[in-house]
Amino acid sequence: MNTLKYLAGYPEQIQQQAGELITSGRLGDYLLRKYPDQHQIQNDKALYGYINNLKNQYLRKSPPLSQVRYDSKLNVLKQALGMHTYQSRVQGNKLKAHNSITVAALFKEAPPEFLRMIVVHELAHFKEKDHNKAFYQLCCHIEPGYHQLELDTRLWLQWRELGA
Repeated sequence: MNTLKYLAGYPEQIQQQAGELITSGRLGDYLLRKYPDQHQIQNDKALYGYINNLKNQYLRKSPPLSQVRYDSKLNVLKQALGMHTYQSRVQGNKLKAHNSITVAALFKEAPPEFLRMIVVHELAHFKEKDHNKAFYQLCCHIEPGYHQLELDTRLWLQWRELGA
């Protein structure tokens, strides 16, 4: 199924099931039944607090967050839903790290589980820069249902694109 761009990396069976949900018009019902609520984290300050709490709970020894923000252009420009950037600078005889997380603004309208999945993904990049086995193990440590949430987030994005 070429029309399912958000599910391109998934097995054919999952793409087929998603295609059937879309064709029958049941994808929206599935998502709304499973994720009926929308989160209340609507500004950068609230997002910073939310992400910082998760970071302090699971990644206490990692460098502090420098900046957190929603970005309305992130999805269009970078083809990304979230972004973690880091810089290391030498200041005197110390090495200072600058970590920032940017989340696509469309997640202001998302269920809280989808925002959490994006945040967990970006926080995992604090320890693991690549998408490898250790990275996904860390994601699953922070959010045990990570893989299902990632699939459902992709389905939600597909549903939005279809004009939900």
